[in-house]
Amino acid sequence: MWLSLAFLSAALLGLYDVSKKQALRGNAVIPVLFLNTLFSSCIFLPFILLSGTTDVLDGTMVYVPACGWEVHKYIILKSFIVLGSWLFGYFGMKHLPITIVGPINATRPVMVLLGALLIFGERLNTYQWIGVLLAIASVLLLSRSSKREGIDFRYNRWIWCVALASLLGAVSALYDKFLMQRFDSMAVQSWFTLYQCLIMGIVLMVLWYPQRRQGTPFRWSWAIPLISLFLCAADFAYFTALAQEGSLIAVVSMVRRGSVVVSFLCGALLFREKNLKSKTIDLLIVLLGMLFLYWGTR
Repeated sequence: MWLSLAFLSAALLGLYDVSKKQALRGNAVIPVLFLNTLFSSCIFLPFILLSGTTDVLDGTMVYVPACGWEVHKYIILKSFIVLGSWLFGYFGMKHLPITIVGPINATRPVMVLLGALLIFGERLNTYQWIGVLLAIASVLLLSRSSKREGIDFRYNRWIWCVALASLLGAVSALYDKFLMQRFDSMAVQSWFTLYQCLIMGIVLMVLWYPQRRQGTPFRWSWAIPLISLFLCAADFAYFTALAQEGSLIAVVSMVRRGSVVVSFLCGALLFREKNLKSKTIDLLIVLLGMLFLYWGTR
């Protein structure tokens, strides 16, 4: 069950990336990210209020249990880690083709795997190792494809932004496993979404609003609320998967990187990006890696 939820999360995450790319085209990054956190908070706030004041949600998957400062301090830390990843990732996504951002993000499970082996003592079987090696090979091939578009990984600052976003995302994934072993998944997801909104509100007012006329102007796009919708659904499936007994953070994170397939298809159909033939071969290797991961958990 947890693996099926991981695949569902991957599909939704791909749609999240596509919505993000569309919303950021010619748009200011910080207000888009703030609105993302605001709409996400609006989705989860009713669950917090209903759980705290009524018994309507008792016993359901969306019930948010009460928790004290001992829990909230860990959730606040998660909010800062994720926002750091998002800020770097949003700036990179705005300035790079989505068919390049996806492959860089695909390195995240490799970082998570190393962390899971060192921290949680997780072990993978032969099929899963084959899947991991195929995923690594696909990342290398996809990275080479970017050179044909004149993007040098060593000197492009937006590449470094996406790389930093991936690194922080890997830290967040490992931290999620720690949180899911100790706290309720719905409580973590609901409250960290609210804390993110508060933090981004401060960032918006301090960093962007005073300088709003000097940079890229903000414009409304209907892709902005779709970012929140797809992200909340993807994270709900993700947290639920991690909370299940026997789930492996290394495998869940690797499967979620299959979202690059969805973003690639939309990059080709919606954004008309270039150099698709070689990238298609690379993505087939990603899919094969995902299949080996699936076979290894049956």
